[in-house]
Amino acid sequence: MRVLVIGSGGREHALLIGLSNDPSVTELHAGPGNAGTSAIATNHPVDIVSPDAVVALAKRVEADLVVIGPEVPLVAGVADALRTAGFATFGPGAEAARIEGSKAFAKDVMSAAGVRTAHSEIVDNPAKLDAALDRFGPTWVVKDDGLAAGKGVVVTDDRSAARDHAAELLENGHPVLLESFLDGPEVSLFSLVDGENVVALIPAQDHKRVGDNDAGPNTGGMGAYTPLPWLPDEVTRQIVDDVVKPVAAEMARRGTPFSGLLYAGLAIGKDGPAVVEFNCRFGDPETQAVLALLESPLGQALNATATGTLDSLPPLEWADGAAVTVVVAAENYPGKPRTGDVITGADGEGVLHAGTARGDDGSVVSAGGRVLAVVGTGADLAEARTQAYDRIAKIKLPGSHYRTDIGKAALEGRISI
Repeated sequence: MRVLVIGSGGREHALLIGLSNDPSVTELHAGPGNAGTSAIATNHPVDIVSPDAVVALAKRVEADLVVIGPEVPLVAGVADALRTAGFATFGPGAEAARIEGSKAFAKDVMSAAGVRTAHSEIVDNPAKLDAALDRFGPTWVVKDDGLAAGKGVVVTDDRSAARDHAAELLENGHPVLLESFLDGPEVSLFSLVDGENVVALIPAQDHKRVGDNDAGPNTGGMGAYTPLPWLPDEVTRQIVDDVVKPVAAEMARRGTPFSGLLYAGLAIGKDGPAVVEFNCRFGDPETQAVLALLESPLGQALNATATGTLDSLPPLEWADGAAVTVVVAAENYPGKPRTGDVITGADGEGVLHAGTARGDDGSVVSAGGRVLAVVGTGADLAEARTQAYDRIAKIKLPGSHYRTDIGKAALEGRISI
């Protein structure tokens, strides 16, 4: 297979590494890719939200399979255009991608499917904001109803901070979603979905806050680990049976079946799993950890999903042990990041590029907020953490920062359900 991966982040680098280990994959292309992906794929400049541009690139490289990494092109209908042009495509069409593109739509699907989630309310008029806020608390969850790259969420016990965030969203023309706060540790569960066929991957846990001990604002994700020693296998099966399969069935019933990667973000509280959000693609940085343990051929799994043959895919096989991903972020992230700094030590094993580019002199420079994702694996969580942080110690990027506690709470037995 000749495979084209659309996107430029750490998730796409992880996908390309996984695909490069599949003997059935003979050629890899990335559009646009980054400084790291160029080592294993041919990078091509492309406007990833332009259906015509992506289709033209797929034709040019004669792709047998196109894998769309980020959510924005999926919501923009790029997968629809590729399928219309005859390309096997991993990623949902625009209608199904609304499961991430519109939180209100996702809530409607969950309601119809009987899936537990937070109580919520949409506010699209500033005059109704204060009365709506009074119906929530003492912990307020305020979300942008559209795509916000993981950073449009404020969780706070400060009503004025909640109000300020909601008012800013409304002022910018974005409807606000208010939610009740869900207790319990969070889980990210990825599932390959082809209509009503569901194949779950191993669960992971993301670390959203920018600082150690969950301090500071939300980000797109500062690190992740898998598997989760505190999550019983029967809870994972419960999530598949009570959440993922009913949602897949409901979307198929509506005539907009999901095809691709359905990401369920859940809180595991005293009443069992409840959905925090759905995404229509692989999550970043959980993908980097999860794929590090996948032993089955990735290209065959993605192609089976894309071609509607997931029901004949052999069971996925996973390596023993654990994997940890730690994100190295640019100075000032999650605010406007400093870019253009030279990075050294980023060519080692387990170092996945995200926000990187090549300078005029060929050096690797920072080009985004989350610059690198550094992966460690080992016989257990302790070994995986040690390897990840040992690898980070060899990297130099002026002003960069990272969390030092990825997976630490689980390692120390401080997470339970």
